[in-house]
Amino acid sequence: MSFPLPPPMRLALDLAAEAASAGEVPVGAVIVQGDMIVATAVNRMHGGHDPTAHAEMEAIRAAAARLGSQRLDACDIYVTLEPCAMCAGAISHARLRRLYYGADDPKGGAIAHGPRFFAQPTCHHRPDIYGGIGEAEAAAQLRAFFMGRR
Repeated sequence: MSFPLPPPMRLALDLAAEAASAGEVPVGAVIVQGDMIVATAVNRMHGGHDPTAHAEMEAIRAAAARLGSQRLDACDIYVTLEPCAMCAGAISHARLRRLYYGADDPKGGAIAHGPRFFAQPTCHHRPDIYGGIGEAEAAAQLRAFFMGRR
C-alpha cells in the first residue's frame, strides 16, 4: 500500500526534476511553516559557480531572509536527498524543527550515513528526522541523472 506524498515533498521532487533539466544534480528543498511554503530551492552549484549552493542551503537562506530571522524553529524542511554534513550543520544552526528527506546518500549523506551529524555530542540542535519520504522517485531521478553523465 502506498500513501500520497506530503505536498511539500511532491513540490521538492518536482523542483529536483527542474534542476536536472537545467544540468544540476536533481535535489529540491522546500521549507514550510505550518501550511505556508516559506522557501523553495534547487541545487545551483554549477549555474552559480558556488560549491555551497546546495538546495538546503539555498532554501535556508531564502527562508531566513523572508522571515527576517536566522532561527527557523517553527519551520520544517523537505529535501529529496539525505543532507550532507554542511547542510546538516546549517539545518542545526537554523534550528529547523523537522527534517524530511527522500533518498539515502550512502556516499555523501551525514544523517543516516557518514558522520551522522545529529548524533554527535557537539551538535547543539537536533531536528526530528523522517527519512525515506518519496525515496523511490528521488533515487530514480538521481540514477537517471548520473547515468546520463556516464
